[in-house]
Amino acid sequence: MANLKSLAKDTAIYGLSSIVGRFLNYLLVPLYTYYMPKASGDYGVSTNVYAYVALLLVLLTFGMETTLFRFANDAPASAADDGRRWPDTVFSTAMAVVGGLTAVFLIMVFGFIGPIGQLIGYADHHEYLQMMAVVVAMDALQAIPFSFLRFQKRPIRFASLKLLYIVLSIGLNVVYFVCLGKTSVYYVFFINLLCTGFITLLFIPDLFKIKWHFDGSLLRRMLGYSWPILILGIAGILNQVADKIVFPLVYPDKAQTNVELGIYGSCVKIAMIMAMITQAFRYAYEPIVFAKSKDGDKNEYYAAAMKYFIVFTLLAFLFVVGYMPVLKYIIGADYREGLRVVPIVMVAEIMMGIYFNLSFWYKLIDKTIYGAWFSLIGCTVLFAVNILFIPRYGYMACAWGGVAGYGTAMVLSYIVGQRKNPIDYPMKDIAVYVALAILLYALILLGNRYLPVWAQLVCATLCVIVFLAVVVKRDLPLSHLPVIGRHSRKDK
Repeated sequence: MANLKSLAKDTAIYGLSSIVGRFLNYLLVPLYTYYMPKASGDYGVSTNVYAYVALLLVLLTFGMETTLFRFANDAPASAADDGRRWPDTVFSTAMAVVGGLTAVFLIMVFGFIGPIGQLIGYADHHEYLQMMAVVVAMDALQAIPFSFLRFQKRPIRFASLKLLYIVLSIGLNVVYFVCLGKTSVYYVFFINLLCTGFITLLFIPDLFKIKWHFDGSLLRRMLGYSWPILILGIAGILNQVADKIVFPLVYPDKAQTNVELGIYGSCVKIAMIMAMITQAFRYAYEPIVFAKSKDGDKNEYYAAAMKYFIVFTLLAFLFVVGYMPVLKYIIGADYREGLRVVPIVMVAEIMMGIYFNLSFWYKLIDKTIYGAWFSLIGCTVLFAVNILFIPRYGYMACAWGGVAGYGTAMVLSYIVGQRKNPIDYPMKDIAVYVALAILLYALILLGNRYLPVWAQLVCATLCVIVFLAVVVKRDLPLSHLPVIGRHSRKDK
């Protein structure tokens, strides 16, 4: 229970930075969708370019974030200074990998900007690609220090830097878009470049505190561990962004491509609350899993964490779909025709989160190749759905493709994991919560169809309260919560 309490505390801090940061970042969605007309296609350009950025970031970090946790927690007996400096050695080696890849990437982009721009449809806008190449390079270099902060259990420092970036970004966007009237997508990329560069500079004091030491033999072990994670990461990020990359390539009406992609990209932002929860949980959960890998009760802990993850993602799902009559105003009126993708994308994100939770069995036994295969198969399914159905169904195929891809990877990981490293997940409890969420979602849909807006919100509120009441009655350990728990124990 102590570890679960630690997980809850760290998730709250990471979640605060992630949720508050994403909430503040949501302010950019109405800013862009209200100030950039749908017909301009600028939001579609932004959606497409950031999809490439996400993929490149995975390539450049080369799985070193997870690899850092794996090796920093496992100092060899021969490590100098009783292993106290070992994490610095792991950090130094990981930074060498990412730094080398980043340097090669920048040389290639700036050396071959013409052919690259022609290939991906930005022959007339090399400046977009050059700015975002520098951004993704700095983001990759930041990824390892951010991971090291998580290893060092420094969530406050982690959260403050993340939030500072968001606040600075929002401030500059308001200045450029509202005050100066600069509403081109060019300024979206330019502001990102400024903010990312500033946060990178703030890491310099941390880097001076590191005892830098490169270890060649450690590098070989780390690369052997990380390359399957790289494949896993590529497949995983493609599951998230492949639709936004493939869409311009296969959508038949080229004049409308960026317009339709902009509609889809803006509506997906509403569904990203699920990605926030998954990311916050991952930031807190990943270091604890590796640290707890030798404990006798680890499987019980993993099973409990899975249940609570599913419970709270289902609660988030009900909240978002229930309050859609209000949340829809996050995006401009011209873009709201795509709101029907939101529940579908959220289901896909829940499946992705479950898949992440299931992934630790192969990470802990150094069999990350399994994750690579699962993700590649899931990614293949996603690509197939997108390529086959986007020409006919447009961005709705993108949404369902995510469900198909994540669902495939999730099922494969569960089946194989139960054979290789069985964990007694509370499947009956999980099934009860899933069934309850489906029932309440059906009631919300009925309310949205037949009731006025105020009554829709009342119906949604009642459904969320019912779900919470069931959670509290069945599983929520109120006696372990701050404030409430103290009063509960006093009453006893």
